[in-house]
Amino acid sequence: MSTVERYNNTAIALHWLIALLIFIAFPLGLYMSDLKLSPTKLQLFSYHKWIGITVLILAVVRVIWRATHKAPALPDSISRLQQLGSHVVHGLLYVLLFAVPLSGWLMSSAKGFQTVLFGVLPLPDLVGKDKALGHLLEAVHQSLNYILLLLVVLHIAALIKHRFIDKDDILTRMLPKGKNA
Repeated sequence: MSTVERYNNTAIALHWLIALLIFIAFPLGLYMSDLKLSPTKLQLFSYHKWIGITVLILAVVRVIWRATHKAPALPDSISRLQQLGSHVVHGLLYVLLFAVPLSGWLMSSAKGFQTVLFGVLPLPDLVGKDKALGHLLEAVHQSLNYILLLLVVLHIAALIKHRFIDKDDILTRMLPKGKNA
């Protein structure tokens, strides 16, 4: 195995924190959407929105960090086609880190439910109350989430391929120091 250049600790922390939040928000969204209207459902929606807005804030931080700190180059052992695929998937993941929470916030606004971050900070509605727009944005939000799920699965599949088929140490780029793949 060759030694690969690593991401810095801030990039690693942002990556894993955002990943953790997505792995919580997605199944929570699936679960809560089928519940009957109740205080529990409303509380779960609040948690889901809090997670989404937190992902959005962390995505802003991550993009600023990435713009001011160069990402490590992919090893030369990875084909140009795989490098292109990696860049495309990562670019789409970044887009979705913004599009998914924004579509949820827009949907909440259109449905007349203000987003209140952590139960204390009311965020402005992004659009006026509009039932038809709310239903459209719900479909958009769900679709974007499934696209995000697909890209996360591709991302993990690539990791598994590199680890067990190519037997390279590409995973160590995004692990905390001292952790080996």
